[in-house]
Amino acid sequence: MNRKSKPTSPPPSYSSSTTNDNNNAQSSSSQTKTLKIISLMARKSSLLKQTLIACVLFVLAVYAFVNAFFTPSDDSANANGRVGSYVSRSLEGIPENTPKVRVYMYDLPRKFTYGIIEQHSMARGGLVAPVADVSSLKYPGHQHMGEWYLFSEMNRPQEDRVGSPVVRVTDPDEADLFYVPVFSSLSLIVNTGGAASAEVVRRYSDEEMQEELVEWLEKQEYWRRNRGWDHVMIAGDPNAMLRVMDRIKNAVLLVSDFGRLRPDQGSLVKDVIIPYSHRINTYTGDLGVQNRNTLLFFMGNRYRKEGGKIRDLLFSLLEDEEDVIIKHGTQSRENRRAATQGMHTSKFCLNPAGDTPSACRLFDAIVSLCVPVIVSDNIELPFEDVIDYRKIAVFVETSASLKPGFLASTLRAVTTERILEYQKELKELDFAPLKWGKDNNEN
Repeated sequence: MNRKSKPTSPPPSYSSSTTNDNNNAQSSSSQTKTLKIISLMARKSSLLKQTLIACVLFVLAVYAFVNAFFTPSDDSANANGRVGSYVSRSLEGIPENTPKVRVYMYDLPRKFTYGIIEQHSMARGGLVAPVADVSSLKYPGHQHMGEWYLFSEMNRPQEDRVGSPVVRVTDPDEADLFYVPVFSSLSLIVNTGGAASAEVVRRYSDEEMQEELVEWLEKQEYWRRNRGWDHVMIAGDPNAMLRVMDRIKNAVLLVSDFGRLRPDQGSLVKDVIIPYSHRINTYTGDLGVQNRNTLLFFMGNRYRKEGGKIRDLLFSLLEDEEDVIIKHGTQSRENRRAATQGMHTSKFCLNPAGDTPSACRLFDAIVSLCVPVIVSDNIELPFEDVIDYRKIAVFVETSASLKPGFLASTLRAVTTERILEYQKELKELDFAPLKWGKDNNEN
């Protein structure tokens, strides 16, 4: 099915210094060419709108389920106020008396949930053996924590989830959807970051976990009934569940992007793009550019594979630009502090592709009120149908970004008034789903 393109994003406003009063025609032509090049990358509409009428109710059920996930309640009095977020507004057309989405969450064997937390902790010397009380376990902070937020939300008593469009049922015969709460992204990083002992590394295998999970699922009556099409699984990390993807591809997949998936494994026809969890502290200051002296900021791994090779090229072009900070850095507590400082004091934050089209940095920029500059031609963004990313981000085609001087000069020409408009829209996402996560001092 062909995808219908979204209208081109509105261009940034330019300062009067970009206009030559003595040669208006030439200036207008030049600006038109510039805007055509930048174009903010024509966005794409979701195929959910184009699915068959027979699928509508199922899609709404999935959408409501995911919406509940991305607007989790917390301990504050304003928790349920998040119903007013961008994503929640998409459900306003549904009558109030519409039945809630009934979700059955599998009680998976421990090794697929808390057992993975234990293995992660043991590999780092935090535990020496599994614990008797799983409530003492702390899920470690990382950029794909969505699996934990969803699992925690579904385990909360229904009376504490007032306003949620989802109700957890204990009878699978009553369920509209079946949730498989495996910690697939955490499983990928159990053996990274310096293991406590070689024995722990040898004992745990993510690939074995995937195989064992699918073997368990394929024995379940309700998986076999529809070959998994009414099941939901989260695979936030682009590499999560890859070994068994062909065996679970009928399920609704909650993914960060489709970079590692073939078209027959993942698509917007059935799956949902979810945000990363931000990894830096939220900016709490006022709107404005007074304390944002850096034009463009980036801190991250310079050398990536596949589409991420653009990063090395951008480093070469930008590292000597005035008022541009571009640094190589890997994930660490110290680097997160440095990134927080950099993003909070910059007008724009560069968001190039990583090994796959998406990266956590976009969501770090959002919580920093640092206008994202997205250089990733094939990126899919969470809830594109209801969030107009053209209002909060600048999209630059890869070919344009690699023209010497183009990116920096274009951003310098954006007026303060236009930057404030971007910041106001970013601030509007304060209680919206794209900003869920923890500040790094809480991880």
